Amino acid sequence: MTVLGLDIGGANLKAATSDNRAISVPFALWKQPDQLPAALTELVARFPDANELAITMTGELCDCYETKRQGVNAILDAAAFSAKGRPVRVWSTAGKFVGISEARQNHLGVAAANWHALATFAGRFAPHRGALLIDIGSTSTDVIPLRDGVPAARGLTDRDRLQSRELVYLGVRRTPVFAIVPDRVCAELFATTQDAFVILGLLPEDAADCETANGQSLTHGHCLTRLARVKGADREELSEAAIVAFAGEVHMRMVQLVAEAAKYACTDPETAIVSGAGEFLARQAIAASFPGAPIVSLNEALGPEISACAPAFALTQIWALQPGV
Repeated sequence: MTVLGLDIGGANLKAATSDNRAISVPFALWKQPDQLPAALTELVARFPDANELAITMTGELCDCYETKRQGVNAILDAAAFSAKGRPVRVWSTAGKFVGISEARQNHLGVAAANWHALATFAGRFAPHRGALLIDIGSTSTDVIPLRDGVPAARGLTDRDRLQSRELVYLGVRRTPVFAIVPDRVCAELFATTQDAFVILGLLPEDAADCETANGQSLTHGHCLTRLARVKGADREELSEAAIVAFAGEVHMRMVQLVAEAAKYACTDPETAIVSGAGEFLARQAIAASFPGAPIVSLNEALGPEISACAPAFALTQIWALQPGV
């Protein structure tokens, strides 16, 4: 039997199977919520051998929905539509799969639960004593303490996790730069963190990617232009060296913010597990917080394609251990 794991986010849809097939496709849910059923159906169709679906989500927080309850129900509707009659199970922060009807009844238990699925899976890399998982994506960062291989988070909802600092709302692509370095900059969406990391060579250029602050391509030159505007300037006023230095300031501030959260979440982890598009940043945060702590890389353990869809893949691994709903 083939189980297809789906991670339904606000900016990307991710799918994976237990036999190491995975794909991530961009989908701006907040712009086109009515297209989610069709987009999911197209994604599921790429895995014609899938017998059952296991899902998790973060897209319910998109501002196209009035409430999380509305968002969860819309995502569940879309998942059921794409399943075409196949069984669907939903991951809950209670540490188990539930059916769609139960997910509707306890919407906060399944809302934004992908971090919990990933932590439950990642626990096998640190089955004893204390560990810390840092997963940095395009939009947000999860800082999750583990105890004997089991998630030991203080908070379960986004609201509670923000307060406990186990959710840090910064990522390596979509976060506005002024949210990272707010002092004496323009509080406008002139540039995002991906501009800084492309300039620094930590993320690749992509001339075909125009999902940027100004709709221009994700190339070095355009990244310099966007980042200069955050300083209230342009490339005639600021040298490239000055803009690169500002990118470095953004980078170092992000390392500091994640490192502070890591120390708040866990005092002395025996193992640190890092993952996500921003794994390089997670490594630096661990080095700053816990020098010498052994690091397990999910990018290395799973490979880049699977790691990019790690919560979806995690669902397929957990499924094998939890037969039935």
